[in-house]
Amino acid sequence: MLRCGQMIFAQALVCRHLGRDWRWIKGKRQMDNYFSVLNAFIDKKDSYYSIHQIAQMGVGEGKSIGQWYGPNTVAQVLKKLATFDTWSSLAVHIAMDNTVVMEEIRRLCQSNFLCAGAAACPAVESNVLYNGYPEEAGVRDRLSLWKPLVLLIPLRLGLTEINEAYIETLKHCFMMPQSLGVIGGKPNSAHYFIGYVGEELIYLDPHTTQPAVESNDSGCLPDESFHCQHPPCRMSIAELDPSIAVGFFCNTEEDFNDWCQQIKKLSLVRGALPMFELVERQPSHFSNPDVLNLTPDSSDADRLERFFDSEDEDFEILSL
Repeated sequence: MLRCGQMIFAQALVCRHLGRDWRWIKGKRQMDNYFSVLNAFIDKKDSYYSIHQIAQMGVGEGKSIGQWYGPNTVAQVLKKLATFDTWSSLAVHIAMDNTVVMEEIRRLCQSNFLCAGAAACPAVESNVLYNGYPEEAGVRDRLSLWKPLVLLIPLRLGLTEINEAYIETLKHCFMMPQSLGVIGGKPNSAHYFIGYVGEELIYLDPHTTQPAVESNDSGCLPDESFHCQHPPCRMSIAELDPSIAVGFFCNTEEDFNDWCQQIKKLSLVRGALPMFELVERQPSHFSNPDVLNLTPDSSDADRLERFFDSEDEDFEILSL
C-alpha cells in the first residue's frame, strides 16, 4: 500500500507540474520538472515521498516498519509529508467520516496569503532555490489565491465485500477529469486503480521487484522503470476489497467548483448510491476539524485513533 500511495501522489504531482494531458514517450527528452517529480519519489531518505519517509512517518503514527498500511493510513502519512514539499505547495485534505466539507477545503486552499499586497512582500533573490527546486514555482505559489488541492477520501463500501449499490458511483468517479484514481486492492494485495472497462477495474500492480535507480549529477535518472511497459491488469469490480481511498486533484478553484457540481449531479443518477456526502459546512455532530486534518506537529495519537485504519477494525454482526 505504501507504493500505491506513492503512485496516486505521483499522479497528483504530474498533474500539478506537467499537466493532466502530459504523456511519457520512451526516448523523448523531458522537461526539468519531470525529473524533479521523479526525484521526489526516488528510494533515498531525503526524497519527499520516498519509501523511507513514508515508513518513518508511519512510525510516528503507531505503524512499525514493515507493518501493513491501509488506504486511510497511507493517505494521512502522505498529507503530513506534503507539508514539507514547498516546491509543489499542495493543499492535501483527507475527508473523514464519508463527508466532504466544502468550507473546510476552501479555507485550506485559500490560506496561502503570506502577504497582504505586493508592497508587503519582501524582495526575493532570483537565485533562491526551494528545497533544491526552481524558485519561480515557490514565488508564484506564494502569490496565488488558491493552492492546488489533493483530495483523498478514505471509504469503506461494505463489511467483507463491496456493496453492489456503490459500483456505478465508483465508475462515475473514474470518469471525472479531476480523478487521481483509487488505492485499495483485494485481500493481501494492494493495487492502484486507474479506470474501468465494463465490470472490470483497470489497475497497476506495485509488486514487481526492480533494480534501484540512481540519479546522476545533473539530477537526471533512467526513467523506464517508473512507467508501465506492459498493458495494465484487470480484475472484477466484485473482487475489490471494500476499504479504499478515492483521490481527486483540483488545480484551481474553478476545478474544485466543477467537481462539486459533478458530485451533486452524481447523487441524482438513478441506481448510483453516493459513496460520500458533500456538504457546505461541517455538521454539528462532527468532531473538531483539527483532529481530522493532521499537521506536522500533531502527536496526540489517542485522539486520532478512531480515524485511522477503519479497514483494520473487527466487525461483529449482532442478531436482534
